[in-house]
Amino acid sequence: MPAKGKHRRPKSSAFSRGLAVAGTGGAALVLPVIATTAASAQTAPQSTPAAKTSAAAPALAKAAPALAKKAATTTYSVVAGDSLSKIADQLNVSGGWKKLYKDNRRVVGDDPRLIHPGLKLTIGKKAKAAPASDRADRADRSKRTTKLTQAKSAPAAKPKKTYSNDLDGWIKESLDVMAKHGIPGSYDGIHRNIMRESSGNPLAINNWDSNAAAGTPSKGLLQVIDPTFFAYHVPGTSMDSYDPVANITAACNYAADKYGSIDNVNGAY
Repeated sequence: MPAKGKHRRPKSSAFSRGLAVAGTGGAALVLPVIATTAASAQTAPQSTPAAKTSAAAPALAKAAPALAKKAATTTYSVVAGDSLSKIADQLNVSGGWKKLYKDNRRVVGDDPRLIHPGLKLTIGKKAKAAPASDRADRADRSKRTTKLTQAKSAPAAKPKKTYSNDLDGWIKESLDVMAKHGIPGSYDGIHRNIMRESSGNPLAINNWDSNAAAGTPSKGLLQVIDPTFFAYHVPGTSMDSYDPVANITAACNYAADKYGSIDNVNGAY
């Protein structure tokens, strides 16, 4: 008989027992690890960070656009001489000044032209509403700017034209009134007829001719009878037939109707 010691299994090491597999009807069963060496204890935890990194990769990839967008958002402080257009060009704002204004309308207000030094503009996203005090200040500045713009755009009122209170001034004023009403006549034509009819006396009156005999004497610079004066009176002038300007314009209106112009009158008319 063989000696006993020849048939005994050699002793397995601790590491071998930890990895031993027993067959049980064709199924593999992993036996519990009874003992491990120092090297295997250090090796096991090293796989954990790798697993975590692998699991976090999709989340980081998903968050990347948001992080990039956040990084692209910045704040710009307006300085003297700035405009939304200038800022948009300098900072290459996609969509130009209109996009910049749209994003910052709550801060800027209703008028994109009104940006003042120190105003904070958000580049890359919509800005928060400005404090009530800032909005009130912008509204006040907007009103002042609107009034100033309207004042600049409104045509300056022309100073009222003045005329001398003499024959020269009366003729010139009459010519301006006549021009407004399309009545023809020249300075020389008016002056010539006045000197013949009244010698330049606005209070001249004819009490001896046929008109006087009929009760309607000729009056004023161009010796007009009252029926003719009232029939050819020009609006905007006095209703007094002795008034120099009223007398001239009425007489010229009558002459234009009868003779084409006072310039065509060279005698009694």
